Amino acid sequence: MAQTTGAAAQVNDDMALVAQTINENNELREFINSPTIKAAVKENALKEIFANTQNITQGLFHLLTENKRFEILAQIADQYKVQYDAANGIEVATVTTAFEMTPELETKVLAKIKELSNKQVTLKNIIDPAIIGGFILRIGDMQYNASIASRLHTLKRELSN
Repeated sequence: MAQTTGAAAQVNDDMALVAQTINENNELREFINSPTIKAAVKENALKEIFANTQNITQGLFHLLTENKRFEILAQIADQYKVQYDAANGIEVATVTTAFEMTPELETKVLAKIKELSNKQVTLKNIIDPAIIGGFILRIGDMQYNASIASRLHTLKRELSN
C-alpha cells in the first residue's frame, strides 16, 4: 500500500521510529503486550504517541486493533524495513569487530563490500572482543572472515597437523 501511494520512504521512517521506540521503552512494550488492556485503548495511545506518522501507519494501528494483534507491532516494523530495503536494492552488511570501527577500517570494509556485492549497502557494526582484531563481514549469505581469532585458529590447526 505504501509503494502504490508513493509513501514507502516515509512509512519506512515511521516503522524505524516505531521499532526504535518500542525496543527502547519497556513500559510501552509491556503496555502493547498486556492482555488486560483493550485494543481500542492501545490504538488510541499509539495514535497519540505516533501522531506525526503517515496515514498508512495510523491504518496499521487500526488493523492491529481489529485483529487484536498489537504484540506483533515491533516485528511488523522490523520486517517492513527488511522488505523496503529488498525492494530498493539495499543490503545490510554486518561487520563484527573487537572495538568500534575506525574510519580506516570502515574504508577497508567498504572496499571488500564492493568486491562482494553490487548493491547499495548499509553497515551495521557489532562489537565482539572475542575476535581479538580485524573484522568479520556478513552480507546476506556470504561471509568474509579477516579476524585475528580466525587466523590464530587456522595457524593452530596447521601446527597441530
